[in-house]
Amino acid sequence: MSKPEIALWQELRQRPGGLKFRRQHPIGSYIADFCCLSIRLVVEVDGIVHDMSGRPQRDAGRDRFIKENGFRVLRVSASRVLADAAGAAAAIVAWAENPLHRPADGPPPRAGEDK
Repeated sequence: MSKPEIALWQELRQRPGGLKFRRQHPIGSYIADFCCLSIRLVVEVDGIVHDMSGRPQRDAGRDRFIKENGFRVLRVSASRVLADAAGAAAAIVAWAENPLHRPADGPPPRAGEDK
């Protein structure tokens, strides 16, 4: 595990928001940095290397595979984790509790249809 992953694990292993995370969890041929099976959420910690070379395309393929297997993927920057691991964990829990779109609820309403 990288230094940011270790810092985040120290927070996630305390089950913030009552969520149990696993580290280095296999999904197909991929290894997720962190995974919460109860809400089908994968958290990936991305450092600068994720912006180089062909990595963005590989990450997109990885995300597609993970999503096709019923998980949501949340990417967190390594710099954010290093600056405030507890805050990053709190943000992950907040996002898990209220993501912008819940696929099980169907597509979001069009403008004006929610009234």
